[in-house]
Amino acid sequence: MFTGIITAVGRLTSKSPPTAERDARFVIGVPDRNAAWADLDRIALGASINCSGCCLTVIEAGSDWFAVDVSGETLSKTTLGAWTEQSPINLERALRMGDELGGHVVSGHVDGLGTVISMTPEHGSTRWQFSVPQALARFIAPKGSVAINGVSLTVNEVEGNTFGVNIIPHTELVTNFGTLAVGDAVNVEIDMLARYVARLAEVS
Repeated sequence: MFTGIITAVGRLTSKSPPTAERDARFVIGVPDRNAAWADLDRIALGASINCSGCCLTVIEAGSDWFAVDVSGETLSKTTLGAWTEQSPINLERALRMGDELGGHVVSGHVDGLGTVISMTPEHGSTRWQFSVPQALARFIAPKGSVAINGVSLTVNEVEGNTFGVNIIPHTELVTNFGTLAVGDAVNVEIDMLARYVARLAEVS
């Protein structure tokens, strides 16, 4: 589990395509490490890391990099298939008991892709609008939570299959939001609570 609070931005340093024997393999560099990443070379194999919204399993690690295998399903249902060398990647290590839950509960399971519609300066921050498939839009509510590329955000408004959020300069600086453009695809994870409430409503 994760919180949606990004602690580093990594870069894709190499990408090996899938073969008949194994899945695709990505190597992700973490050049600007901080306290949260100081022990990267000692991270346990099998540990989970949220990579721009996708929970991936560490299979190898060094002092400033780690490697993951990525299944064909993940490549086809997320933005990972479009990543190229040096693509910026939002990173968060798994939540530990006793850690501060600063965002909201994030599973790292991408529900679908959204699209950046607009970015408008607003009182020092930026109002972003995204569109999502209608099947996901019903789970997104004003003042509810949503994870975009692994970042925990609060929904401002919803209209049809579009919704808006405000992103402050700090968030743009410490995530890959500063590199996104209108038309770009993003990984979307709906609020876990909304998913279960909807399911309960269906079976009641």
